[in-house]
Amino acid sequence: MIKILKYFFQSIIIYLLFIIVKIIGLSLSRSLFAFLFKNIGPIMRSNKIASENLKKFSKEINKQSEKNIIDNMWSNYGMTFVEYIFLKKFRNEDSHIFIKNENILNEIRENNQPVIFVSGHFANFELMSMEITKKNIKLATIYRPLNNVFLNPFMELIRKKFVCKNQIKKGLSGVKDCIDYINSKHNIALMIDQRVSEGDRITFFNSKAFTTTLPAQLALKYNLKIIPIFIERKNINKFEMEIYNPIDSSVFKNKYELSLELNKILEGMIVKNPNQWIWSHNRWK
Repeated sequence: MIKILKYFFQSIIIYLLFIIVKIIGLSLSRSLFAFLFKNIGPIMRSNKIASENLKKFSKEINKQSEKNIIDNMWSNYGMTFVEYIFLKKFRNEDSHIFIKNENILNEIRENNQPVIFVSGHFANFELMSMEITKKNIKLATIYRPLNNVFLNPFMELIRKKFVCKNQIKKGLSGVKDCIDYINSKHNIALMIDQRVSEGDRITFFNSKAFTTTLPAQLALKYNLKIIPIFIERKNINKFEMEIYNPIDSSVFKNKYELSLELNKILEGMIVKNPNQWIWSHNRWK
């Protein structure tokens, strides 16, 4: 009962903030909430998790570099929070993003053979699936429902309406849904950077971390290629989304070997811009 009340009051605050954001507009809201999150974030419990995670990332990292990365992470959090209310605008426009290696997406659409897109929680990660579907590529996206039962329906609604209409709930039932979508020539997109209790312990930045093997399992079973994607906020209102070359799953012996390769690619993305990865996930628990 206490948890329900907590979620209720949290959702009221968030809905009120969304209303304020809508009133004052995207540009001002981005700057304001980047500032607010940057100053409020350090008092959150998850800030300690971020600090511990950065020591996994680099044992030589100094205090100033650690502070800069965490500050930038919270600023990006704030801007991404604001952008949820403007997903319709992003859906209807293209000026906010440049897609590097867009020809790979065109080839996927023309070949009509399913692939698996993988990425992590970088910049505004919701834009990746949105941009894929804007290219008329059939897509189903795996997501983890929010714990807050008062907020989750709204988030599901705007994701289905503006990001990707085919949403697969994470879990055993979601695996069956993935197979059904693959059989109907849909591509699958999922994040591979969160800790999953049902995953395998696979090396990630020189430490073992519970890692999802779902993309590897699906790719090996159905002979699918895997396409990593990286998105980066270049400035306060511009993004670059990079489509990586397809990974041929058939050259890997098993799901562990392929999942390890995906972790290495994810490491490379984080190294490219550590300021925009969500370090507050308890990745190595």
